Amino acid sequence: MASDIAQETPKEQVSPGLAHTLQSRHVAMIAFGGIIGAGLFVGSSAAINVAGPAVVLSYAGSGLLIFLIMRMLGEMAVAKPGRGSFAEYAALSLGNWAGFLTGWLYAYFWIIVVGVETIAGAKLLQPWLTEAGLDAPVWAIGLVLITAMTMTNLMSVKAYGEFEFWFALLKVSAIALFVVLGLGFLLFFGPGLTTGWANLTSEGGLVPKGAGAVLAAVPVTIFSMMGSEVATLAASESTDPAQNVARAARTVALRIVVFYVLSIAIIVAVVPWQTLTPGYSPFITALAAMHIPGAAAAMSAIAITAVLSCLNSGLYITSRMLYELARNGSAPGWMADISGNKVPARGILIGSTAGYLAAIAAIWSPNFVFLFLINTSGAIILFIYMIVAFGQIRMRRDLERQGAALPLKMWLFPYLSWAVIGGIVLVLVLMAFEPDLRAQLIWSGLSAAVVAAAYLIRRRQSRHQRGSDPGPGAGAQIQ
Repeated sequence: MASDIAQETPKEQVSPGLAHTLQSRHVAMIAFGGIIGAGLFVGSSAAINVAGPAVVLSYAGSGLLIFLIMRMLGEMAVAKPGRGSFAEYAALSLGNWAGFLTGWLYAYFWIIVVGVETIAGAKLLQPWLTEAGLDAPVWAIGLVLITAMTMTNLMSVKAYGEFEFWFALLKVSAIALFVVLGLGFLLFFGPGLTTGWANLTSEGGLVPKGAGAVLAAVPVTIFSMMGSEVATLAASESTDPAQNVARAARTVALRIVVFYVLSIAIIVAVVPWQTLTPGYSPFITALAAMHIPGAAAAMSAIAITAVLSCLNSGLYITSRMLYELARNGSAPGWMADISGNKVPARGILIGSTAGYLAAIAAIWSPNFVFLFLINTSGAIILFIYMIVAFGQIRMRRDLERQGAALPLKMWLFPYLSWAVIGGIVLVLVLMAFEPDLRAQLIWSGLSAAVVAAAYLIRRRQSRHQRGSDPGPGAGAQIQ
């Protein structure tokens, strides 16, 4: 089933029917703000509760893993430019089974994310609307949000890029301002570094819950950083895909250090970590401790922006993955149809409908159906990252055997590449031993098994069509 890179037919673009009108600033800001979402603004409180001040080490370790994954993707994208998403690179290096598996799992993951963000955004907006005299139910607010983002995606890829550019710019600016205010508070206009150090070392020291807690927080922190790989999708619709992906791969370390490690370090230095409430934004608590007026309202607005950004990107990602799967014969051919303004309109509508159904499940059955959906997608991204890592190792060896030049390389190959795989396995093992995460690992594994079974069925069907000319997206490429 594995394909040999030397026998692949080069392609100019994976998506010749799309517009390719995203500019470098769009891709740069999508990559820059792609990892900043509600997982940082709100979810970081849960991670702090698990590990205390040592959660900074958890974020640093998770960030290193994501950084190396992006470096791998950058190497493959520069070596074989214009191929599309990482699913295409997985298929190119490991075989069509890898592209099928990663493509469908990634699309499913983001469909669930769309449902989650729809409900999160509706719940954040509901108090504001109630204060304004509009008593709207969560499902109605969610419908308006997902409809608005669907229309944005249907307009054009440039409209998506422009919206995401400003969403990401606001998130980046908010975190940068928070870092500046936090450092100013600790160094100049606050109680001083002595109090900050006391907050870090009181109640058990820097590692109050032991080294095991630092590792236990990694599954929580790593999920909040997911999204950097979105740059590989967006770059494929730009005028210079390879350079845009390479740029995103080079700058991801800076984003992780500033927006995650440094901001969380400031929070636990400004506020005693044991006073932070899981599920409530620690940024709001820290700003209140710094006596910044209007902090709660400002951070709520920024959190809403983060949710809308994630919802916007979720619809974009889902539609492009379905489009790519259809063009490669891994999905029904009609999903590859594009509209007059060169967007995969059917994929966008499928993504929005499925996402809204997931959001409805969250309202009607939060303890069964929606919890089931969350569990079946919780560890999927780790499976995908592992396939990417194996794919990079295979492609690098084949390229070196061919004597190909590699402008962008993964460092210390193959040792760091294998270390990434080992790190992912470690996170999966940690999930197996954490009661709150074990169900996600089991059900996500079953999701992967279902997709693998679907691949085998579709491959068997394609063998019966080999004598005919199936055309694009009809399954002829499943091998």
